[in-house]
Amino acid sequence: MACYVEPQVLILDGFLDAQACLRVRHAMDAGVPEAAEILDDTIALDNTVRRASLIEVGPSTRLVLEERLDALRERVATRFSIPLSGREGLGLLRYPPGGFFRPHRDRGDVESWPGAARRRIAVVVFLTTAREADRVGTFSGGALRVIPDDDRHQAVDIVPRAGTLVAFPATALHEVTEVRDGSRDAAIDWFI
Repeated sequence: MACYVEPQVLILDGFLDAQACLRVRHAMDAGVPEAAEILDDTIALDNTVRRASLIEVGPSTRLVLEERLDALRERVATRFSIPLSGREGLGLLRYPPGGFFRPHRDRGDVESWPGAARRRIAVVVFLTTAREADRVGTFSGGALRVIPDDDRHQAVDIVPRAGTLVAFPATALHEVTEVRDGSRDAAIDWFI
């Protein structure tokens, strides 16, 4: 598993193999999508801020991802020099053509979701590959942009490649750029 470290970002290529990514995507295809909401003063739909679907999958699919993430917790804690005690809970997201998530932070003190205040490290696992990373990818656009210290000049764009895990502080400003065509699939979670 190749490891790259950008300022405030840990990137692990090969966290999942191609077959594992395919199995999760097939499980997502069989699941029922619902519009992904945003956390603000309330939990709400806002298509001007986020356009994506959250998809529930069966327990066996979730277990594979959760076990892999749990096995990585100590490595992530060491990398970011903070103790981590668990995870908030896995989510599977699909960004369709035109999908995006405007700049936001995953950690916050919001009455609608008290658990958001416990988030320490955000984790994204790409399940599909962008054509910008490989010409045989399944979509275009959809980069994960991490903006350290709120400085857009220091932004790190991570082009999705299936199987790659990205971890960064949940307080970091970040966004998903617009998916121009195809579908971008990813698993997300937060170490607490």
